[in-house]
Amino acid sequence: MSFTLQEEAAGTAFSDGGERLPIERILAAHGANYVRLRVWVNPPPGYSDERSALELARRAKDAGLKILLVPHYSDFWADPYSQQTPAAWHGADLAAMLGTVRTYTRDLVATFAEHGTPVDMIQIGNEITNGMLWPLGAVQHGAAQDWSPFATLVNSAITGAREGEPHRHLSVVLHIDSGGDASRSQYFFDKLMHAGVTAFDVIGLTYYPYWNGSLADLRANLANLAARYHKKILIVETAYPWTLAGTKPGDWVRTADQLPDRKTLPATAEGQENYFRQLRRLLQEVPDHRGLGFFVWEPGWLTVDPKAGERIPTANLAMFDGHGAALPSLDAFSAQDGSAARPRPRPSE
Repeated sequence: MSFTLQEEAAGTAFSDGGERLPIERILAAHGANYVRLRVWVNPPPGYSDERSALELARRAKDAGLKILLVPHYSDFWADPYSQQTPAAWHGADLAAMLGTVRTYTRDLVATFAEHGTPVDMIQIGNEITNGMLWPLGAVQHGAAQDWSPFATLVNSAITGAREGEPHRHLSVVLHIDSGGDASRSQYFFDKLMHAGVTAFDVIGLTYYPYWNGSLADLRANLANLAARYHKKILIVETAYPWTLAGTKPGDWVRTADQLPDRKTLPATAEGQENYFRQLRRLLQEVPDHRGLGFFVWEPGWLTVDPKAGERIPTANLAMFDGHGAALPSLDAFSAQDGSAARPRPRPSE
């Protein structure tokens, strides 16, 4: 829910059964128990900095929600195609960067605790499939020497996170983007753990069906990861369309052909709800109870530009319709399958 403050400033109002409420209250009422908040080091004005994350963390805690904090170690979007070192950290060698990453992570975790919003889980970087803090932490397939600097950066961040709250065990997530690709996921964790990164608790995966394959592909990956590494597994990003009406060039999902399970999970409000229910059941079936759960990526992102001057490409993937009204898929957060917090009006496209 990192875009929440910007959405509210733009006039977006969320409602559930006709009642206007803050988004975190709606999520909690439907059974959500965590929010995921990103932090950039020195982002453009109005984007996800430490101050806005602290404000959203306070609101989340007030609503009874726990916090997964995601420092990107970048000034803006970090993903497999961009892991740009913050401008203020440019020019540092590996030794200096290790100290910077450790101190930054320690201070970030400590600050959240000092503000009465202690972090319950921390994700080290975002979609770090190809490394982080490029060029120092970039990794290339088959080049073992490239994994050592990356591994030391990850370990330094983990150490800093633990130091930020030394009197409690902070659960650490390592996140890659290959939810439906068992081979790529195994390659990454084999390489990273061989390079010395073992002090983490959770394997985090991105899984968008329209990019990462079918639910069957995800199931195979989850089973392999659970058996091979004996770690908890978390889907830290996912989404599914509730409509294809009104989509435009550049939208992430425009046609049914992009949905591998479209025959049973069409792009409708009911199909979206069933997608999340099936995902939940799939995670419950992971061997040895290692499937933790899932986070929906920005369920209230309806209007705010992802970058200055760009149009939003994901409005039909939200869990609220174009008027900010709650969709039935929100009930998939509930531990009771088929429960409903409030009656809702018919979705409006």
